[in-house]
Amino acid sequence: MESKTSALNDHAPHDRPPSETTVVVGMSGGVDSSVSALLLKQQGYRVVGLFMKNWEEKDENGVCVSAQDYEDVARVCEKIDIPYYAVEFVQEYWDEVFTRFLAEYKAGYTPNPDILCNREIKFKSFLQKAMELGADYLATGHYCRSDRGTSQLIKGSDPGKDQSYFLYTLTAPILNRVLFPIGHMPKWEVREIAHQAGLATHAKRDSTGICFIGERNFRPFLKQYIATQRGKIQTLEGETVGEHEGTAYYTLGQRKGLGLGGEGEPWFIVKKDAQKNMIYVARGERHPALYADELIANELSWVSETPPSPLPFRCKAKVRYRQLDQDCTITQIDGDQLRVQFDTPQRAIAPGQSIVFYLGEVCLGGGVIREVGTSYYDQGRSLPAL
Repeated sequence: MESKTSALNDHAPHDRPPSETTVVVGMSGGVDSSVSALLLKQQGYRVVGLFMKNWEEKDENGVCVSAQDYEDVARVCEKIDIPYYAVEFVQEYWDEVFTRFLAEYKAGYTPNPDILCNREIKFKSFLQKAMELGADYLATGHYCRSDRGTSQLIKGSDPGKDQSYFLYTLTAPILNRVLFPIGHMPKWEVREIAHQAGLATHAKRDSTGICFIGERNFRPFLKQYIATQRGKIQTLEGETVGEHEGTAYYTLGQRKGLGLGGEGEPWFIVKKDAQKNMIYVARGERHPALYADELIANELSWVSETPPSPLPFRCKAKVRYRQLDQDCTITQIDGDQLRVQFDTPQRAIAPGQSIVFYLGEVCLGGGVIREVGTSYYDQGRSLPAL
């Protein structure tokens, strides 16, 4: 355990000894937050588990997922002998996250609720609650790291689990109050620690779906909140090839769920027009209508609270989670808006998603994609050979 100890201490409070430092751990009922609490307890910190409930509705199977998760939190906290509590932010989540989530879909965008939830709930309302409870620090089970000396947000050591993309809205003052105990570890090691410690969550499946709402049959779920109209699916040449159930239910680059078949290459969504209630498709995964090399983003957030300079600024970026970092240039920053030029064309850039910038392992910040540059198809350009 020596390597784990030294890595954890690199990100631990240094102003006073662990025995005099209270850390509230955001407990989700999953293995990552469970091991985060365990490691901090082993280091001698005064650890408190805090479970957050943000959604009241049962899923389509009649199961209240939050109740099950809280039971797992209780079992873990009792096992490692730490106090635990539950707090509720149902109204805050509805007002600050879910209504925005719905509005973005209605406008034809593809929002990322996890990023908004981290900004407005986990590291705002929840962090404030932790401080009110007397915490010196809030710890979470995210796979990322922070440099307490420079207040930098750094990628998690496990490239397959790095979650810095979802945390780019955290600023230096927040990072100074947050710990990421497992950010230096691979997932398999986290599960092994949980297994050896006999934690009830050691084999629990990772949560997926909408942040705090869980896994849903997405289209029926959205239909409860968004009134949509059926419309035409057309090719770029104007031929009607099908019908959609509402533009809000589809995203750029989507292949499945279109109801389109026939011989030849598969169909992909290459364009949406929410105002005209139209979806446009083309055949082929590398159709040039899917590609562009420029975008405009707004709602900018910088970890250092200062935009990069001077411009043009060379760095790397990703326009979706799991994407490999892409070489790019920030060519212009005008208030709360910037323009980015990529070295190579990017596939299916989706307005409403976030672009996040990096220098090496360091996350600089990012913004919400609002406009995508002219596609290669509209420019009459061919894609570079693979």
